[in-house]
Amino acid sequence: MSAAQTDFDTLATADKPQGYWRGVGRRFAKDKVAVAAACVAGGMILMAIFAPWIAPQDPFQGTMIRRLSPIGTEGYPLGADELGRDMLSRLIYGARLSLFMGVTPVLIAFVIGSAIGIAAGYAGGWVNSIIMRVLDVFYAFPSVLLAIAISGALGAGILNGLLSLTVVFIPPIARVAESVTTSVRKLEYIEAAVASGASAFTIVRVHVLGNVLGPIFVYATSLISVSMILAAGLSFLGLGVSPPNAEWGLMLNTLRNAIYVQPWLAALPGVMIFLTSISFNMLSDGLRSAMDIKQ
Repeated sequence: MSAAQTDFDTLATADKPQGYWRGVGRRFAKDKVAVAAACVAGGMILMAIFAPWIAPQDPFQGTMIRRLSPIGTEGYPLGADELGRDMLSRLIYGARLSLFMGVTPVLIAFVIGSAIGIAAGYAGGWVNSIIMRVLDVFYAFPSVLLAIAISGALGAGILNGLLSLTVVFIPPIARVAESVTTSVRKLEYIEAAVASGASAFTIVRVHVLGNVLGPIFVYATSLISVSMILAAGLSFLGLGVSPPNAEWGLMLNTLRNAIYVQPWLAALPGVMIFLTSISFNMLSDGLRSAMDIKQ
């Protein structure tokens, strides 16, 4: 191979455009706040997964002798709750249910809402109008009141809490999916696929999904923080997780009477909710900025 041909191949390789997702990853890595948020969120997830191995004590075993022990007590680095149970172990185990209640409804709503929104956006016309007007009914109620109403009607429990939160998040995700799909449906390559005789299912599967799932997923990620706060609120009101399970919202409820005795101890579950929700929120903002093609 000649030197000229080698130089040409080198230039061709250097000028070869990088993939879109590689560019997204590169821009995301440059965002220090988003990377830090991803590390915090990832740490919370790892803590929940490996809770049985890293928790220093049994989160359900307590002793009244250690009741409301302050932070820094020997053997209880973060103190003990109202029943003398180790707060550190309770917080570690609480990450499991708190993240489960925060992430699972969003994932289910992402699948259902995306399917509804994409179908409405691609179909257009009267089909779009009917679907979106039905979903508009849910916007008549604030998300907090709607979740409380559904959980109150179904009764307390983890499954009922998941169902109520899923119903709350389907309409906004479907609205975003419909908006993105409507804009993509008007592009020239979609019209070319329709003119070539491709079926609607093939067009959606091949041409539409790859362009709309990214923005929908980023928006769904931003709802995880809202979901965690709503789930904690339901548990605080007695409509979500029930005792003796460890869950941050439920821990806030059981420790509310100790706020005048051990205020820092009572605030620990709230701090965990804040850190986790704000990390997912910042992570979503970082993904949205990284996916902005204008950058």
